[in-house]
Amino acid sequence: MRIQNSFEPTDKGTLFLVPTPIGNLDDMTFRAVKTLQAVDLIAAEDTRNTGKLLAHFGIKTPQISFHEHNTQQRLPELIAKMTAGVSIAQVSDAGLPSISDPGQELVQAAIAAEIAVVPLPGASAGITALIASGLVPQPFYFYGFLPRKKKELKIALARLVQRQETMILYESPHHLRRTLADLATVFASDQAIVLGRELTKLHESFERGTLAELQAWYSEHEPRGEYVLLLAAMPELPRQGSGPLSTADLKAAVEGLIAGGQKPNQAIKQVAQEQGLSRQTVYQRYHDLTQAVDD
Repeated sequence: MRIQNSFEPTDKGTLFLVPTPIGNLDDMTFRAVKTLQAVDLIAAEDTRNTGKLLAHFGIKTPQISFHEHNTQQRLPELIAKMTAGVSIAQVSDAGLPSISDPGQELVQAAIAAEIAVVPLPGASAGITALIASGLVPQPFYFYGFLPRKKKELKIALARLVQRQETMILYESPHHLRRTLADLATVFASDQAIVLGRELTKLHESFERGTLAELQAWYSEHEPRGEYVLLLAAMPELPRQGSGPLSTADLKAAVEGLIAGGQKPNQAIKQVAQEQGLSRQTVYQRYHDLTQAVDD
């Protein structure tokens, strides 16, 4: 076991994790400004973006780039500096470091080198959207960006439909339509969903409805800005009848309805209702996703 006293005097420097605004510059905290002014060096995801922020607040501290493409190169250099007594503030382009942004590897390396890590509280798009969503705020499950590769995406979606908490995803405008379509392959059309768009900015909006309604809306409207997607929890329903169907019988029930002219999603939904199961459970068992999740 290792105990860290963040402010205990030491010859080594300190790693400060400093949040930056996710849009509105007025969300910069007094402590964040003071910390960026006081440290010896700022490790920034993009020195151009951070440079604009520093100029706005009159901060003269020098920067060094630290992003996903130079992490392995920078880690030894930054750890050596802090070991020699240099204090560094790490920032991402927006929000909290490490949350869908660089930072985790530097924190791990600092801890291994017995360098104090001091986190500052501040803006986070996921939590900001959650408290205004109208969905149950706790418990919640933060995922971030879904995988782009089909196999990884399939596994991720299969796991998401098992969650019993409000789910938080991130998405960019040019992938939003595709992500809504991907979610529709495992979630019911009446799944409650909230999209938080351009949070804290001039065109901030919250779009609340069902998955089908949001898909329809964005089939006619161009996605703009960065999105937080929040999906309402779908609790498991109690089983009904004499007992649960075996997977083979469940598949047969779904296939029988499909043979009778129903679409696969309609058949899965009907069997789920008849058996007192969630649609997600029937979907997973019908498509043999349970094994993929367990692997």
